[in-house]
Amino acid sequence: MSPPLDDAPAGSARNITGLILAGGRGARMDERDKGLLEWRGRPLIAHVRERLAPQVDGVLVSANRNLDRYADYGDVVRDDAQFGAWQGPLAGVAAGIAACRTPWLAVVPCDTPCLPADLVARLSDGAAAAGAPLAVACAGGRRHSVCMLLRVSLLPGLLAYLRGGARRVDTWQGLAGGVEVGFARAEGFYNINTPDQLVHTERDSESLPDPHTQGPGAGGRGPGGV
Repeated sequence: MSPPLDDAPAGSARNITGLILAGGRGARMDERDKGLLEWRGRPLIAHVRERLAPQVDGVLVSANRNLDRYADYGDVVRDDAQFGAWQGPLAGVAAGIAACRTPWLAVVPCDTPCLPADLVARLSDGAAAAGAPLAVACAGGRRHSVCMLLRVSLLPGLLAYLRGGARRVDTWQGLAGGVEVGFARAEGFYNINTPDQLVHTERDSESLPDPHTQGPGAGGRGPGGV
């Protein structure tokens, strides 16, 4: 007999849905819709989806504008339906969990185009080893909070946290019993936050690893936030 949905281990990709967070205001990017900005000839989200899709059973995109364009990269869920717009990454995570049809959800941001090819597998192994309902990536001496794998059964607690007015991702992860999973390299989590970073990494092939050649085992995150 198969385990109940909430008790199923992450195991293989068929138990995991991917969620790309694309609902940020883009304050440091002149409030442009960051996931749709061109980088090396394609929108940032196209690079992210290409890295994530082979690791999961399907892809959702959490967004609150340009929904028709984001539909090219996954099934769109609105992150502003319950708590309003610009309420932070956890509002997008809650929307993604509500739409998820697998027992686990792998979450990544739309501005990190060189994600490790083994990100989800390593987070899954870390969660299983610790018996934890949530695992979050760490590298380069810091936690990369919006790169995580979590059980969908965490939704009630997450909703209660958000309804109480809290928004800090790290705090909720601790309350949910999350564990950290280490990655050896920082390049795989480098996120593009500003126009200068977008231009610099676009023209300088040495400033970011090529997402098409970065192999398994990479990890970490460069300067900037979500």
